Order: sequence, then structure tokens, then C-alpha cells
Amino acid sequence: MKILVTGGAGFIGSHFVKRVLRGGHEVAVLDKLTYSGNRANLADDVEFHHGDIAEPADVARAAAGCDAIVNFAAETHVDRSILSAEDFGRAEFRGTQVLLEHLRRSGIRLVQVSTDEVYGDLEAGGSSKETDALNPSSPYSAAKSSGDLLVHAYARTFDVNASVTRGSNTYGPNQYPEKFIPLFATNALDGQPLPLYGDGKQIRDWLFVEDHCAGIEVVLHAGAPGGIYNVGGGDEHENIDVAERIIELAGADRSLLRSVPDRPGHDRRYSLETSKLRGLGWAPQTPFEDGLRETVDWYRDNRAWWEPIKSGAYREYYEQQYGSRLADSTAV
Repeated sequence: MKILVTGGAGFIGSHFVKRVLRGGHEVAVLDKLTYSGNRANLADDVEFHHGDIAEPADVARAAAGCDAIVNFAAETHVDRSILSAEDFGRAEFRGTQVLLEHLRRSGIRLVQVSTDEVYGDLEAGGSSKETDALNPSSPYSAAKSSGDLLVHAYARTFDVNASVTRGSNTYGPNQYPEKFIPLFATNALDGQPLPLYGDGKQIRDWLFVEDHCAGIEVVLHAGAPGGIYNVGGGDEHENIDVAERIIELAGADRSLLRSVPDRPGHDRRYSLETSKLRGLGWAPQTPFEDGLRETVDWYRDNRAWWEPIKSGAYREYYEQQYGSRLADSTAV
């Protein structure tokens, strides 16, 4: 196959590009190269198109000759969606619609990469199934929900060959350091405070990036048109426990851990029921302890990748998000 990977210069997208190249497929990448897209995440010889999935001409140019599209292109961070939600609707709704219109004309396949956050809070227990109602809590998860619903509508109305994957919290090497694990890993390695939201008892289901990509690839080849597939790691941990383990792996002092005022609408727990995808032969292979150690080691060994990021425009975001919170922080 020749696969167009949109958002392929980002975190999960770049790992997926490397995976399918190893599998013998041809790959083209379309990426807008916003703040979290990094051309350095890809080999120099990868076919690369600089463009926007919300622009039909960009999609048509990049998708020429392709058999399938896997869509990772998105604004992905809940905190940024709370600060400013405007860009999220363009990427997740308008961009998805442009891709689906291209499918109507071309007849190729699409896998839409979504998130467990569309299901909302599961503090009361249980795990989310693909048939559960969507109940997003943030502008980010609401925007992702809109893309999922568009895929459903186009599959039903126009019979396009599109499936949706909903992944749990994904971590691993070369993740942009605004997210929880890389933020805490890089701050710990630099001896900087670790801003833990609220009581730190929020529970997330953690999935190593290579396992996530493997699940998406299974859906690309074996998923049903119109089908939805949960991709969950089955490794649920409280944020405070993850933070403490990162401190240990980084060789940092626990005094760096600071409790800061929580973000608005913060969901307490996510969990995914994954039997549907497991029925296609997929299962996560990386225990959380092993994946977390590999991730912290990568950030320790690759300062040249993340230090320039954290010294640039990232600083303005960081101060806006955490400056006043850290001023009001308390020891954990």
C-alpha cells in the first residue's frame, strides 16, 4: 500500500510512519508543522508535503496515488484547548470533513485517530465501550467527538470506507514536552518543579506509543468500514504514582513535586474496554514500567531534541499555564 499519514511529523504519527515503512509500505506525510510538528521526527527521504488537512488542494496533492489515509492531524492538548479553543474546530472538524470529501471522490480508505476522552469521565467505575454515548468534557475532546461523528455520518450516508480508533493516554520517546509524562521527565531531569494538578488522584489508562501504532495498523488492514475500535493499554495508574516513578527514574528529588490548582473540567478517570480490537489479534506488548523507563531514558539521552523546544515559544505557553499555579503551589 501507499499510505498518506496526516500529522505524520507529530508524536504518534511519526512513530506510525516508521512502523509502516518497516512493514514495506510506501508513505507520504502531510503536516502543517504547527508548534508540535517536527520535521526532525522523520527521515530526510520520507515523501513530505507541507500543508493543511483543512485545505482540499493540499489533501489532493498529498494523497495522489495513495491507497489509504491515516489521520493523526489534530490539536491535541486539553490545556491549550482551555486557553484557546479556536484552532481545535478547524483541525478536528473541518479537516476531517475535507478528508471525507476526498474519500467520496477517490474511494480510498481512511482511519481516523481519536481519543478515549470523547467518552468523558468514568469516576464511577467500569470501562468505555465503542457503543457508549460520547460525553466530552473539554473543547479538545468535543472537537475530537465532532470528527468521530462526521466519520460515522459519512460512512452511513455515503458508504465511505472509514474507521475510527480511540486510543488511551499515549506516551513514549519524542513526545512534545507539554504532555504529562514528557513534561515531568524533562522538568525532573532539569531540577525544575513538577506541577501536579489538584490531588493527583486522576487515573489514566497508559498505552506505549508502539502498541498504539500497532493497533491502528491492525484497524487499517482489518477494521470494518464505519467501525470504531478502542485501543487501550490496560495499565491504569494515578497521576501522583506516575509522577513519583518519574522522579525515581530521573534521579530527582521528591521535593520538586508541587500540587497546583486543578484545571477546569478535569476528568478523574478514563478506561477502555478493548475486546473488539483484541478480537482482530491485537494486544499491547509493553508493560507500563518498561515503557516509562524507556521513555525517561530517551529524554535523558536526547536533550538536543527537547532543550531547543523548551527554550523557545514553549516558555510563553508554560508561563501562561503554570506560572500563577506554581506561585500558589504546595508541597505534595
